[in-house]
Amino acid sequence: MSVDVVTSIDIDRPRELVAGFVMDPSNATEWYRNIASVEVETTGPLGVGSRMAFRAQFLGRSLAYTYEVVEFEVGRRLVMRTADGPFPMETTYSFEDTALGGTRVTLRNRGEPTGFSRFATPLMEPAMRQVNRKDLQLLKEILESESHRSE
Repeated sequence: MSVDVVTSIDIDRPRELVAGFVMDPSNATEWYRNIASVEVETTGPLGVGSRMAFRAQFLGRSLAYTYEVVEFEVGRRLVMRTADGPFPMETTYSFEDTALGGTRVTLRNRGEPTGFSRFATPLMEPAMRQVNRKDLQLLKEILESESHRSE
């Protein structure tokens, strides 16, 4: 059984600012509640082949996994796949301009749980959807705050 969760939110900020913030791994712990740390393992600017090690909590478990960037279009799209971790996962961020000058952020997580994780699959999808909605709401609050309005 696979997992495929898509969530979106509209943010009243320009796409370049929103995408730049989301695509910067150093910001992940600010808006992802369950991510404890991110360590970029490669040098240079973020792009295809970049690798990042994450430590997170999900469904009461501590997780450590490494993502590798497999698609990268500045300001538009970022696709990462786990290079190692508890189960194969792909995360996609896409950014579109809205009619009112804001940005629609779409987050997609899909994967095929293996081992013990496959038994928790029926719980994973609704839990991921709920967590992703909360994280995107926090991202919206951060980027629409006064401190980001002056940028």
